Amino acid sequence: MSELTVAAVPTPPLLGQLAAIHHFRVYVDIAIVVVVLAASNLIAHFTTPWASIATVPAAAVGLLALMRARGIGWAELGLGREHWRSGAGYAAAAVGLVVTVIAVGALLPWTRPMFMNDNYATLSGALLASMIIIPLQTVIPEELAFRGVLHGTLNRAWGFRGVAAAGSLLFGLWHISTSLGLTSSNVGFTRILGGGVIGMLAGVLLAVLATAAAGFVFTWLRRRSGSLIAPIALHWSLNGVGALAAALVWHLSS
Repeated sequence: MSELTVAAVPTPPLLGQLAAIHHFRVYVDIAIVVVVLAASNLIAHFTTPWASIATVPAAAVGLLALMRARGIGWAELGLGREHWRSGAGYAAAAVGLVVTVIAVGALLPWTRPMFMNDNYATLSGALLASMIIIPLQTVIPEELAFRGVLHGTLNRAWGFRGVAAAGSLLFGLWHISTSLGLTSSNVGFTRILGGGVIGMLAGVLLAVLATAAAGFVFTWLRRRSGSLIAPIALHWSLNGVGALAAALVWHLSS
């Protein structure tokens, strides 16, 4: 009997061209998001006080609208209704864990100085920051931008591994500008890392590593729950509850 050979079916040129165009659009989307985030970070932290208030929220909303117009769905952005319940469940668990850890850290004598941030030395200031400034100016815009828009674009190109690696690294680098004064405004970090340029650089490196690790956890929560609710809640609890704990520590130490 003669052997039957099955010839490979060639890919039609038009389909190949469409696939190439799709991949190109995906990488263009990633480039747009990264460039806008980098520019908004620089404008927010190195120009005027008004820019520091409005730039990042405006950039996050603008990117969200742009990527929706370019075909990214609500579910890809972590905003699909079908995942609200799972997002709320993971959010409650994450907040409970963070509150417990922060409470223990604030009460233990050897970790208490790490909470002594000059920005939250008063209870009224900490409440304002925790309930209004941190959620509206930091947590929600950053999660929309990173675990929403950036997550959706990176996932289209490289899947979850690409999101976890590139997204977490970019989130760590995002915090360079906000960590430049870390050691000068925090008594605990000044004692450990020292002052001057060396202390500042050590503080920046520590902040980048810590926020990159946090970004990975936020990304995992986003994927696991399918919703932005969970990373938003965890992000707020780390920053907002941390601010309230700082005010409490200052009150106990005075």
